[in-house]
Amino acid sequence: MSLESVPAYRAEAVERVGECAVVVGASVSGLLTARILADAFDRVTVVERNELPDGPVVRDGAPQSQHPHLLQGSGRAILDDLFPEFGDEFVATGGLVIDAASDFNFYDEDGYVAHPPTRIPLYAGSRPLLEYVVRRRVSALDGVRILDGCHVTDYRVDDSGRTVTGVQIRGERETTLSADLTVDATGRASRTPRWLERQGYTPPEVAEVTVDLAYSTVTVDRDSDDRRAFWAPASPPYTRGGGTVPVEGGRRQMVLTGVHGDEPPRDADEFRAFASTLQITELVEILERHEILSDEIAYYPFPSNLRRYYERLDRFPDGLLVVGDAIASYNPVYGQGMSVAALHALVLHHTLADDGLGNLALRFFDDAEHVIDTAWLMAVGADFQFPQTTGPKPRGAGLMGWYLSRLTRKAHSDRVLAERLLRVILMERPPTSLLHPGVIGRVFKPSLPSPHHTNA
Repeated sequence: MSLESVPAYRAEAVERVGECAVVVGASVSGLLTARILADAFDRVTVVERNELPDGPVVRDGAPQSQHPHLLQGSGRAILDDLFPEFGDEFVATGGLVIDAASDFNFYDEDGYVAHPPTRIPLYAGSRPLLEYVVRRRVSALDGVRILDGCHVTDYRVDDSGRTVTGVQIRGERETTLSADLTVDATGRASRTPRWLERQGYTPPEVAEVTVDLAYSTVTVDRDSDDRRAFWAPASPPYTRGGGTVPVEGGRRQMVLTGVHGDEPPRDADEFRAFASTLQITELVEILERHEILSDEIAYYPFPSNLRRYYERLDRFPDGLLVVGDAIASYNPVYGQGMSVAALHALVLHHTLADDGLGNLALRFFDDAEHVIDTAWLMAVGADFQFPQTTGPKPRGAGLMGWYLSRLTRKAHSDRVLAERLLRVILMERPPTSLLHPGVIGRVFKPSLPSPHHTNA
């Protein structure tokens, strides 16, 4: 499922269904969930264990915030619907709007994908900036409050043990929050599966696809008129990749990645040397002309894609819901996380509109399955191009990978295919759109040899 497959947000479609909801976790997923719940509950409380900064700076508990994040087209469109004039505020706070059809340069299958013929706007800025603007908009909503520096220690349940009635929290003192709905947006480290098992429920089945990824990031000085972004993911036989995106403050973030034991660098000299080994030359050329502004290199390991199959459960407590990375987390080099969180929020909006709180969790898990399936197939399908990748391989991933490889090579010179491909990568359209007869015809149409193509 992609943005094209989900009806647009309509505030008037949701009726009030309860007095209070609690969202555990103030990540982008938690904040967007709170925005959706504000339409359906009198009060919404977001509980965050770490102190939240009063500004667009890296916060404790979110080490990945130091690395590049480029909000995909589906996420941008949903934010614009949920928060009127969001783009204007994002830009006023320092963010950029770039055009994927001219500023974004995507290198794969030994060449740059052609620039599409139509404009594709993207928000570009640091993760802390985007999260700060979203947090500011959510906290300004009537009935919404954010409690930071508070740790949720347990869910509260009724005497039957079948309904979650709120949370127990520890901050300056121990207290409880009652809620008609409690949402787990705590991410990959979610403790809900273990809690379910203790309560006598069957925990969700888990799939883990190991790619052994690590990435290192620096902040680099940027000319104010240089809005170019480059991305060259690791692709067999190459286990190294890298990219850069423009961010606020006349800077750009640059990341280098390695998979299956190919460790990225941890000091500045090694960073430049590693960049010089990539298939593209633009990153090392930028480093030769511009100063590295970071005091140290941000390093982050990501061992595996992880999915919990909540949609396969037959029983689940009333009053509890799980969203975002707490259900599935994907190889971050594909940039799906924030857009999947936005799609989850949009799906929740429609699930609430359909039948309120009635059997909400199981209905939401079923509705969200298609969003997760799409992101999962795209991420782990790409990871399984490496023979070292281990874990359950989705049905059809091999054939789809072969087809996408051929399509990408054709997209080096075919601007129509380039647009089709990018809109799938940006989760605006489903992967099935690449199987349209007109697309298949272009993919398998014989082509004459052409000179090496570059977008830069």
